[in-house]
Amino acid sequence: MSHSHFTTLISASNLAERLAAAPDSVYLADCRFDLADTAAGERAFAAGHLPGARYFHLDTDLSGPKSGKNGRHPLPDRHALARHFGDRGMTNDVQIVAYDAHGGMYAARLWWLLRWLGHDSAAVLDGGLDAWTRAGLALSTDVPAETARAFSHRAPLAVTIDVTGIERNLSTHEHLVVDARAADRYRGENETIDRVGGHIPGARNRPFKDNLQSDGRFKPAHTLRDEFHDVLGTGSPERAVMQCGSGVTACHNLLAMEVAGLHGAALYGGSWSEWSAETTRPVATGPNP
Repeated sequence: MSHSHFTTLISASNLAERLAAAPDSVYLADCRFDLADTAAGERAFAAGHLPGARYFHLDTDLSGPKSGKNGRHPLPDRHALARHFGDRGMTNDVQIVAYDAHGGMYAARLWWLLRWLGHDSAAVLDGGLDAWTRAGLALSTDVPAETARAFSHRAPLAVTIDVTGIERNLSTHEHLVVDARAADRYRGENETIDRVGGHIPGARNRPFKDNLQSDGRFKPAHTLRDEFHDVLGTGSPERAVMQCGSGVTACHNLLAMEVAGLHGAALYGGSWSEWSAETTRPVATGPNP
């Protein structure tokens, strides 16, 4: 029996139907997290989660080792990440659905990592946990047993650029850098997380929260397309580089672009936390150009 294939977003109703028809064909990943309280997501998961879900911690499951210079949530090694996902029970032939309770800001990181490993059957639950419970669907406190499976990485479906490429771009301007952080942090105000406030010179600001409607679901594809065209100008999506504070909410902008049919933008994984860790790199402040 064939099943629908979701590569960006999945609604609560579609997910419930899929789980009812073929529960073994879906792998659920709970990605709830709090930067200020890194154990909050695990506590929330223990209190209630989508039935059958496993918990994925941003720091330990979705990030690589920190050196002090490579950002707060460095990208993992692809080989190690694929092995880890297999150890957590993922396989290459399963539909993976990530969710959180934060508009997708953490779930989108897992979605992007899966695409980076070449797995296209990856989607984010549109509206997250709230959409699930608003639909009258039940939560569970049961934690499923995990059996290690084979999960292999394939040709990437996502593009990356490293700090050297961003440094080179200061003079070549071959890429348009787009910053997903809130406008005040982009301007250099109210910085409480990273060493210094401001943004990469030449970067434009597109706060990831602008991708969402008031109910926490993503805006329609045509709206996102128009809004990203306003940010990108005449440049092609393939020219764009998404970044944020540490390479997490930038994935939300990349997901929104995929929803909008704007393919090929890259992720600068180190983002502002890597860029600002080196005091010799230039810093810009002020509003969007």
